[in-house]
Amino acid sequence: MISEVTGIHRIRMLYVQLLYRCNFECLHCFHGKRLQHADAFTADEAINLLTLMRDQYGTEAVTLLGGEPFVYRDLTQVVQYAKRDLGLRVEICTNGYRIERRLTEIAPDLDLLRVSLEGIGSTNDQIRKFGSYRSALSALEIAQHLGVRTGATMTVTSRNIEEVLPLARVLQGYGVEQLKLHCLRPVGNAAAHPELLITEPTAYTRLRSRLDAADLEIEVIVDEDLSADGAPDTCVPDGGPVEIERIEADPRGALTMSCKAVGKDSHAFWYDKLADHIDHRPSPTDELTLAVPDVVYGRV
Repeated sequence: MISEVTGIHRIRMLYVQLLYRCNFECLHCFHGKRLQHADAFTADEAINLLTLMRDQYGTEAVTLLGGEPFVYRDLTQVVQYAKRDLGLRVEICTNGYRIERRLTEIAPDLDLLRVSLEGIGSTNDQIRKFGSYRSALSALEIAQHLGVRTGATMTVTSRNIEEVLPLARVLQGYGVEQLKLHCLRPVGNAAAHPELLITEPTAYTRLRSRLDAADLEIEVIVDEDLSADGAPDTCVPDGGPVEIERIEADPRGALTMSCKAVGKDSHAFWYDKLADHIDHRPSPTDELTLAVPDVVYGRV
């Protein structure tokens, strides 16, 4: 259905939000009140979607996230099927909180563990959860012992922008290969915390300059809103794309391929869990805007 409507025939990566439920209530979380919703993929639904995307769109990698994917009951089953039966590259995005036992179970089938951190020590814990900084570092350490490659994410806010480089250096010490930096958007929980937004016009310029000058071993990737030119209004190339980098499925089955879709509830495509196919459900506010490459600093 996607190819018929858009002309897109290949989607390299699938991001699956397995569930909304989470054991954190982070101040900046874009899900907001949806964290309390019961929507979730069953193991069969998740596996069916993975299979459909691989077979119809040549998808070669899946990122599992939530909510918190490590509180998802059938995580091991989905990870093993994705890797062993479908041959997909499997990544998980997690808060890293007390995941050691389940991480050990899935380690042989996991290509990358990506842990979210929002700064050093108390800076992180005030945004995420008390004790989460130590727990996240422990998860990274265990992953290293298990032979699982690791990455990290950080949402840049007024509270932690000065800790980007210090955190990057800490992560280097834990063998983390890559740090992704995201721009905070005033949606979900962040809408109730406007003090987290960065309003100083040159703050991102200074951050980019420090990243340029830093001698980092870790690769640092910033999303397009943090880049010098900012994100484009529309990301569709002239003539329309044949291939895109990623598509994301939320726990209801709504599919998003927008570079600025966080917090929006307008979806042109839905995965019908019962019928195991993708529907086109256009609405007056639907916009097809596709993700563009991020900016990379540090080691490549």
